[in-house]
Amino acid sequence: MTVNKLNKNNFEDIVFPHWDELPNFDLYMDQVVAYINQVLAPLEMPTVTSTMINNYVKKKMILAPVKKKYQTLQVADILIISLLKPIFSLDQIRAAIDQITIDSYPKKAYNSFVDTLLGFFKNPTNQPLEGVSLETQLMQSAASVLFHKLEAEKILGTLQEQHPIKEVPTTK
Repeated sequence: MTVNKLNKNNFEDIVFPHWDELPNFDLYMDQVVAYINQVLAPLEMPTVTSTMINNYVKKKMILAPVKKKYQTLQVADILIISLLKPIFSLDQIRAAIDQITIDSYPKKAYNSFVDTLLGFFKNPTNQPLEGVSLETQLMQSAASVLFHKLEAEKILGTLQEQHPIKEVPTTK
């Protein structure tokens, strides 16, 4: 058995921007891509491309840019989509965002999700709060799934470094 040598969970130092820390000025596509990838890099998430963002616009996952410029709401949506895309379908992500923002402003909902996610990074043994709204339970569950996926990938990577598997030659 290999001992988990990860420093606690290695996620404690992850920072993720709250709404007021997002760019509060309009960005062009290349700036959006650079910013999103910079934010996601510490999480080792897949790289976001301009093609992906254009597809989100076409599929109405995010609002279309105004005069080719993206605003804070769109950047926040792209960040959430990028985090959850490896786990959920785009339709599920859009439905979740829509449900959570029915009774809450996007800024409040986004900040609540970020707080929930960072809570898991700081203390992965956090238990979901009882007696909270279904919207909050949804955010807690999504953050938990994302955290555990990232944690499993990090553990697998450590195991692969410690015990590389040599490819077995195939015979024809």
